[in-house]
Amino acid sequence: MNIGTKINSVGKTNAVCDLGLTAQGVSLRSVSKKYGSFVAVENLNLDIPAGDYCCLLGPSGCGKTTTLRMIAGHEDVTSGDVLIGDRHVNNLPPAKRDTAMMFQNYALFPHKTVWQNVDFGLKMRKIPQSDRRTRVGEMLELIGLSHLAERKPVQLSGGQQQRVALARALVTRPKVLLLDEPLSALDETLRLRMRGELRKIQKQFGMTFIQVTHGVDEAFALSDQIVVMNHGHIEQVATPAEVFRTPASQFVAKFMGDQNIFTGKVINCIADTNSDLIELDVKGIGSLFCRGYGAVIGNEAACSIRADLVELEPYSAATSIPSTKQNHISVRITAVELTGYVTRVSLMAEKTGQELLYKVRTDDWHNSSLQEGQLIILRWSADDCIFLAH
Repeated sequence: MNIGTKINSVGKTNAVCDLGLTAQGVSLRSVSKKYGSFVAVENLNLDIPAGDYCCLLGPSGCGKTTTLRMIAGHEDVTSGDVLIGDRHVNNLPPAKRDTAMMFQNYALFPHKTVWQNVDFGLKMRKIPQSDRRTRVGEMLELIGLSHLAERKPVQLSGGQQQRVALARALVTRPKVLLLDEPLSALDETLRLRMRGELRKIQKQFGMTFIQVTHGVDEAFALSDQIVVMNHGHIEQVATPAEVFRTPASQFVAKFMGDQNIFTGKVINCIADTNSDLIELDVKGIGSLFCRGYGAVIGNEAACSIRADLVELEPYSAATSIPSTKQNHISVRITAVELTGYVTRVSLMAEKTGQELLYKVRTDDWHNSSLQEGQLIILRWSADDCIFLAH
């Protein structure tokens, strides 16, 4: 039976049931990785539930790829334990960990056809040929590439190559799929489409996906859980909504972008049932009020307000007095940038020179009377302002 006949004889399947895929969680227990005196990852403790899509997010050099490679077995753990399900896998080679890796450049064999690329892992595992034909045929049908089975990678688009790499990883029926920046090589339009396909396939399989990315939008769009990393440490583990609304540190707030951050000293803290009302003394500005926990009077700290939660109003000295409900500072509009649906308005604090940002619907901006160079009041609610202890 030739390849084409075999593919055409395979009906569409339910990935979770028919392809024999099951998810397992991943746990890191005090995991560290050192290269000589350099500490790449230090004392990581993390639990990724079975069936979750988890993104390791952070700037270059933060340790996210090293962490992924330790889970995969491509890097040895200096200390600590890696568990997949309830198995300690520190001493197991990659092929024995029930994981599969999808690399940034896809690493397809240029001399092999689509079918042969997907079949390769099964062949190395000495799966009988009849079983390989069935499993490869099912997988190509599932990802919609049955009609391209005899093409070489050079004859495929970037998106098609990505799907072949994904099929090659999934056909081995791993418990966990590890993805090393799989969208970074794609143009913007294709990247948006392919991240939707990744999420769709992950939900269809019900598998555990762990992906490395430095793209905030990508992590928000894909994740059930985001792990924000910085200098080999975890800054925050939370859902996308939690990271967006309540960043846990100044680093997270800055890395998420579009946050206005003010540093100062805690001078008052009023306990409340939902969150404490905290007063910071900010140099050059005075008192700013925010909500949160963990404030210690006299300590240096910060507060953060998202650019879409502030308001602008015409300047009036009478409105510039802070209160425990509203924060006000005088700012000057320095630039206006149209980005489509949203307009970004750059601001400069009159007294300190700090650069700030305001985001507004483009139609609303065009209907306002504000313009570049104008001195105005920037206002925001203390209830929307997040306290950042560190």
